[in-house]
Amino acid sequence: MAIGASVHTFDIALSDVDRGVYDELSLRLARHPSETGAYLLTRVLAYCLEYTEGIAFTDGVSATNEPAVLVRDPTGLVTAWIEVGAPDADRLHKASKLADRTAVYTHRDPAKVAAPWAGKKIHRAQDVELHSFDPGFVEAAALRVGRRNAMSVSVTERELYLELNGETSSSPIHEARAG
Repeated sequence: MAIGASVHTFDIALSDVDRGVYDELSLRLARHPSETGAYLLTRVLAYCLEYTEGIAFTDGVSATNEPAVLVRDPTGLVTAWIEVGAPDADRLHKASKLADRTAVYTHRDPAKVAAPWAGKKIHRAQDVELHSFDPGFVEAAALRVGRRNAMSVSVTERELYLELNGETSSSPIHEARAG
């Protein structure tokens, strides 16, 4: 854990009807002092929306050579590289060559996130997924994040329903491609 990092716990009831994933999760995340609440919550949402066997958080903003979330198979091979925020094209190129699947989750304007990728070399760019939410959705929910969090994440027909510390909100999960 980074010096000055604060630990946040999330007890999550996950119900992803679209993928047939239902589980109870208890997550502990170190939040780097430079990490915004919106970035932290986007990391948690990405983890939930990608939840599968072998998924794990990396060191977040402190991990310079890894994404926010990785999925490995039982042999340790990276099967999914999941970025959060606004990674550059070189990072996506490397990720797409390394993993079978590459995805980006952002709380920012997806057009502004993708704009710097235009004309850049990204391996299998057409397969790189860019997921976003309605403007302001993550930022508003992030205001409710505390050190200990009770959370329910439900997904039905690509609509995300979030209950966080007693308050409910929802947003479609928007998807675009890097190429």
